[in-house]
Amino acid sequence: MVFFGKLRPGSAIRSGVAAAALALILISPATTQAQQFPAFRQALAEHVSGNEAISAFYRTHDYQTLWTGPEDAPRREALINALSRAADHGLPAARYDLPGLIAAFEAVESERDRGQLEARVTKVFVQFARDLHSGVIDPRQVDRSIVRVLPRPDPKELLSEFAEAPAASFIRNLAPSAPEYARLLRAREELVTVIENGGWGPRVPETRFTVGTSGAAVIALRNRLIAMGYLERSASASYDAALQGAVLEFQINHGIEGDGIAGPATIRALNVAPEERLKSVIVAMERERWLNIPRGDRHIWVNLTDFSSWIVDHDQITFQTKSIIGAQPSDRQTPEFSDRMTYLEINPDWTLPRSILARSYWGALASGGAQHLQIVDAQGRVVPRGAIDFSRYTPANFPFNVRQPPGPRNALGEVKFMFPNPYAIYLHDTPDRHLFNTTVRTHSSGCIRLQDPRDFAYELLSRQTDDPQGLYHSVLNTRQQTRVYLDEPVPVHLVYRTAFTDVRGVLNFRNDIYGRDARIFEALMRAGAVDNGLRI
Repeated sequence: MVFFGKLRPGSAIRSGVAAAALALILISPATTQAQQFPAFRQALAEHVSGNEAISAFYRTHDYQTLWTGPEDAPRREALINALSRAADHGLPAARYDLPGLIAAFEAVESERDRGQLEARVTKVFVQFARDLHSGVIDPRQVDRSIVRVLPRPDPKELLSEFAEAPAASFIRNLAPSAPEYARLLRAREELVTVIENGGWGPRVPETRFTVGTSGAAVIALRNRLIAMGYLERSASASYDAALQGAVLEFQINHGIEGDGIAGPATIRALNVAPEERLKSVIVAMERERWLNIPRGDRHIWVNLTDFSSWIVDHDQITFQTKSIIGAQPSDRQTPEFSDRMTYLEINPDWTLPRSILARSYWGALASGGAQHLQIVDAQGRVVPRGAIDFSRYTPANFPFNVRQPPGPRNALGEVKFMFPNPYAIYLHDTPDRHLFNTTVRTHSSGCIRLQDPRDFAYELLSRQTDDPQGLYHSVLNTRQQTRVYLDEPVPVHLVYRTAFTDVRGVLNFRNDIYGRDARIFEALMRAGAVDNGLRI
């Protein structure tokens, strides 16, 4: 009995001819009900038995087909077309083995073969859906500071919903729905085209360019900016106003101080090859898949690499402020996760974490210094220092808490923004205002310090009072530690994006300050998610 006509992989799949090829799959009308074929059922049951969720789906659905019945052609077509485009999403196409899958369709000669094929295609679909929906790799196995919980779809629910839905739209909707993902997808395509066409041209000489500079180096700078889309075609050989404006725009898009002068930092960024930029975009797409959850119509977005914190309403930034993040040693880096902000604490005290106590304060405390700190017992009562024999203790076994009471020099400033989490990370004010003048703002022990905490608070409170400033200052002026709860908790997303787009869709890049993206890209390469033909 012949079950399947010929299916040819290759360009025909991408051009839509796959639909015609798949329509050639023939199964006798007398064999349309899976329950009529014990060999099919047995083979299917055997080959999904190692996956309880998939096995449960088929048991619940009485072993009805998803892929190998005559009525399943739209699903076959949708899956094969999607798999043929897996690499466009930075997914490991070899993992799904589309040519092997098509060959398996062609090779079916019995009901047992069909049962095995049904199981194989379902496993491929579940793997592909998982990768496209919520990522190829588990970031927690790559970097312990990425503590994000991935929104993995349950295979049984996934298959049940797929069985009832239009196949093509269901698969398409597995990808992140956030506008940023679509923008990154376009950016990847554009960079691939640039690479295939030879890149952005020669490197720019590492010299300093200012208005009035002329010569061959300026021409190299001009040509590279033209190739990158920052400058209209020009025959000018001098560093004129148009070139200065293009440099300024480039600086802004790459997190460089915007002065319009092409100094060393600007030239280094200009000379980064498109292959390296593509790596950042591929990693950013994977990170978007990890965050394939509702962001919240209003949410807080902290991009660690950009040293900035945003309040976002309906994909529009309504407030932005500079931020300071964790220092670069691994034990002080700010982790990545999402949570919900529930309250502000105005006039906060600061209870020192044991790690900070050991690293920065224990010696001074034990020798009678650090008088701005209090020692308190489990009931919150202040313990006189003279009553404590510090020689008996270490920071690890010290039976008291150490706190700094509210005040103008409190390490948390006058307000902190709380989204209680196991990592003791939050946003807060700081008395060390001078640190916001630095470019690489990695100065904290992990929490995020805000340059404009008052305005940040006003914006958050504006949803629940007509006078957010009055409310804030009425509490601040009491000098008492006070919680002000948000009527509606606000999602908080601590992210790490070295490639991202702005609201205009313009691609931005930042430095990989913690080295996380390099480790993620290596993991993606090991998983086969990178097309080596692109020379990256």
